[in-house]
Amino acid sequence: MADRSSGWLLRLSVEPPSPHPSRQNFPSSPPDFTVDSTDIRDEWAERSGEYSPAYYAYYGADETSELVQSILAEHVEQDAAVLEVGCSSGRHLAALAEAGYSDLTGVDINGDALDVLAETYPDLAATGSFHAMAIEEFVTDVADDTYDVVFSVETLQHLHPDVDWAFEELSRIVDDLLITVENEGGDPGEVNYVDDNVPLYYRDWNAVFTDCGLTEVDSIDGKRDTVRIFQVPE
Repeated sequence: MADRSSGWLLRLSVEPPSPHPSRQNFPSSPPDFTVDSTDIRDEWAERSGEYSPAYYAYYGADETSELVQSILAEHVEQDAAVLEVGCSSGRHLAALAEAGYSDLTGVDINGDALDVLAETYPDLAATGSFHAMAIEEFVTDVADDTYDVVFSVETLQHLHPDVDWAFEELSRIVDDLLITVENEGGDPGEVNYVDDNVPLYYRDWNAVFTDCGLTEVDSIDGKRDTVRIFQVPE
């Protein structure tokens, strides 16, 4: 894996800084248990402005989109069934569609996400399968091993500890490859805030998904996020 990951690391290392404050530049603290999973779902469901679907549609595909595509190219065929959890306006899935992947599914809790996706990426909206609902609601109705690939970009880090059980569900519905691109800049169990209402929960994603029975086959530390690649054992 070392030779392959060197290319991914290069792309991460040259990623330009965000024009907006990075999600990791906030002091971390113990979790605020007065904020529950319903509060967080409501915040993301109504999100506008920064980190909203329109925000991500404006910036479009980025280095992370390219990174996800390169990982898939090395592990699965283009007819692989791919699920992105927290797809927002679909920029990463749109990049996959442009690269030839045809079986694409996305889920996002923000009600505007699918409207923005349809306006920004009409071909993707017409050919993909998209669901406006919480991740933890979506996964419970999905059959085992439905998706060849499941991936998340800075999404799982916002799930409240109350719904940690959803990680086991994600491991259940994936048949081959699970990819996390999440901020691991703090100690597991700590939390910081994107703004006053949006907590980011630090977790050891290796421990989370290996405890669910997956095997980590590679990881890369980037400027903001850590990329982890897990496979389902044969």
